[in-house]
Amino acid sequence: MPPTLAPAPALPLTHVACTHCGDDCPDDPIRLVAQPALSFCCPGCRAVYELLAASNLCTYYRLDERPGQKVRAVELPGRFDYLDLESVQGQLLAFRSPTLARLTLSIPQMHCASCIWLLENLFKLNPGISASRVNFLRKELTVSYHPETTSLKAVVTLLAAINYEPRITLAELGAQLHHGTRTLYYQLGVAAFGFGNVMLLAFPEYFSFSGQLQSTFGNFFGWLSLLLSLPVLLVSARGFYRSAWQGLRQRYINLDFPISLGLTALFITSVSEVMTQRGPGFFDSFTGLVFFMLIGKWVQQRSYDALRFDRDFTSYFPVAVTLLTKTGEQSVSVKELKPGQRIRVRHQEIIPADAILLRGTALIDYSFVSGESVPVARQAGETVYAGGRQVGEAVDLEVVREVSQGYLTQLWNNPAFQKEEKANLETYANHVGRYFVGLTLALALGAVAYWYPKDPQMALRAFTSVLVIACPCALSLATPFAMGAALRVLGRRTLYLKNSAVVETLGRADTIVFDKTGTLTDVKKAAVEYLGPALSPGQQRAVAAVVRHSTHPLSQRLAAELPPSQLAVAGFAEIPGQGLRGTVGGVVVRVGSAAFVGAAVATNEAAEPAENLQSRVFISLGNNLSGYYIFRNVYRDDLCEVLAALNRRYRLAVLSGDNETEQARLRALFGPQAELHFHQTPQQKLDYIAALRQQGRTVVMVGDGLNDAGALQRADAGIALTDTLTNFSPACDAILEAGSFGQLATIMGFSRDCLRVVLATFVLSFCYNGVGLALAVQGRFTPIVSAILMPISSISVMVFATLLVRVAAWRRRL
Repeated sequence: MPPTLAPAPALPLTHVACTHCGDDCPDDPIRLVAQPALSFCCPGCRAVYELLAASNLCTYYRLDERPGQKVRAVELPGRFDYLDLESVQGQLLAFRSPTLARLTLSIPQMHCASCIWLLENLFKLNPGISASRVNFLRKELTVSYHPETTSLKAVVTLLAAINYEPRITLAELGAQLHHGTRTLYYQLGVAAFGFGNVMLLAFPEYFSFSGQLQSTFGNFFGWLSLLLSLPVLLVSARGFYRSAWQGLRQRYINLDFPISLGLTALFITSVSEVMTQRGPGFFDSFTGLVFFMLIGKWVQQRSYDALRFDRDFTSYFPVAVTLLTKTGEQSVSVKELKPGQRIRVRHQEIIPADAILLRGTALIDYSFVSGESVPVARQAGETVYAGGRQVGEAVDLEVVREVSQGYLTQLWNNPAFQKEEKANLETYANHVGRYFVGLTLALALGAVAYWYPKDPQMALRAFTSVLVIACPCALSLATPFAMGAALRVLGRRTLYLKNSAVVETLGRADTIVFDKTGTLTDVKKAAVEYLGPALSPGQQRAVAAVVRHSTHPLSQRLAAELPPSQLAVAGFAEIPGQGLRGTVGGVVVRVGSAAFVGAAVATNEAAEPAENLQSRVFISLGNNLSGYYIFRNVYRDDLCEVLAALNRRYRLAVLSGDNETEQARLRALFGPQAELHFHQTPQQKLDYIAALRQQGRTVVMVGDGLNDAGALQRADAGIALTDTLTNFSPACDAILEAGSFGQLATIMGFSRDCLRVVLATFVLSFCYNGVGLALAVQGRFTPIVSAILMPISSISVMVFATLLVRVAAWRRRL
């Protein structure tokens, strides 16, 4: 139970800080009887504290010195009632089912680690909230809650009660300047003003052309420079101090700590010189140091925005969908979908946008969204949400909301499909960077110890120069900029990566495993031949009605061969690796392997000549085997060249669900060292990949994303190869359009080149810091020169990494 209030005992009238927000309390602060040492400036702050204390969430106050913000007076009651309206919820909620609702809210008040911790522990304040996750850079909070336990209004009211009221708008505000970028512009402007004016005041000192002017106005110029430098310290340099302090509170020294130390030393020494009238100080160096470091930060920010790490692969995101037009079906990118258009979603396809069900029985698997694996039934006229996967027959939908590719990317990065984290080059760089900061501090103190007995002014110069120039920023920027540039290159070649770490994984790979059907073979070019009793037109339409619900390459090829059919299918089911089943006009139609349709294989597959490269799909109508279709397999263009190039460096393997009729041909293509496995179930494929990884191999799995989801997930990097229709699989790490299959070996080589580029930038960064430190310790650099060289080194490393990646792409003809 929260502590109760009672009249506070008489205490001396002193100004104390509010326990919640840190502001000054009034002369008679509000106190808690159970804890009289706790003081509050207003009932709002007290109420927030009581709420957190009742839920054992007071760790919030230990993570930051002043985590809370002053709670404003509560406005009119009932101001959140509009959130109960169905029309409002329909616009705000990204997903809704009877057991789960999810939305993303903008929380501009979050500012520190305490805010993140509290907002991600909302479930302790409201049991109806199942999860909440913060995107701190965007100041966004994604909340999932149980509609049967709580409501959207209750969630927003809770956030407002703890002083994190979301900013809710139902209209798109358009592209706005990010708050952090706007603040950086302000800081840069103040620093530029201060630096320019202090430089003007320092001209007599620089050129010594007017000793009388300096002797008369020197002290006045010093005090004026101090006044001009104060806004630079309090406004422009605030970010460096805040970052350094936050690092110290978390018990580690970050990259801004030595910079803040150097700024402090330079400013204090300058103030001391002005106050003792020994000189004008080093305010020109101080303001110039802040100005040039902010320029470096601005250039970094612009470079990050230009690379668009989190937007590149969403803009390239190639999920395709079947658009229903007057002339028939048309495959288009989801980026082209507009509200009002009608689409067809087949078995195991992802619903790319919120839509209304028009025709068919929808069984929606929302496990990628909510973690619930039980499909949810939907009837005609009901809303289905983006991110669900249709299980069963094809359904027709009408789009009601434009596609949010950022939302689809969230599905792709669903924690359920994340791979175990491994130390990568970026991790190593950050790890080395921490030790580098410690080395920098030791060198700076050593320079002071050496120079101070000889020349105190030189000691200050060396100390400040070392702290400023020896920044491992360039080291930490090497990997993200090189890999970010690689993402853009590969995206242009229709290889779409989940994140930049996949490039590094591809560069380290030593084993590549291929699926066969739809991966090595081009099913669209396969010749189709039917053997068995002739099928009547009605029977052909019944078979076509069943196969058109599937996205399997053989099903799509057979659907194109058979006459168009609009017959209704009841009880449709697709068994991975086996076949399809559905009831058409009261007759059970089975399409798949011989074992699946219940037929004894009358043909002797072993007796088939090796040149008859084929896959077979058997048909049964009712309980009677009707015959089978033969697909004369055609391998993809450039397959021989791709495998020849890969064979020189990688261990290759094939996992096929088909029979061994093509073993001789595959052996000729893959060579004697490759492992060929047939009759593989999805589980056997997964187990094979797991066994390779246990042997210490780095495995890349290339499949079609249908029967290979487990193998794609278990591999170090899973590449889903796609043709016209894209089967979105969150288990894969990359999506390669089939037209670029011939460049697979080139892409793997380019990934190795990217690793070499990162190592080269590491070497360049160490050279910069080594030379810079050697000269700074000797006092060869002034602080302002160090301030110019530090961002130049970081920018040059960024440019160097980006240009080398582009050169590597040019050499590989990507």
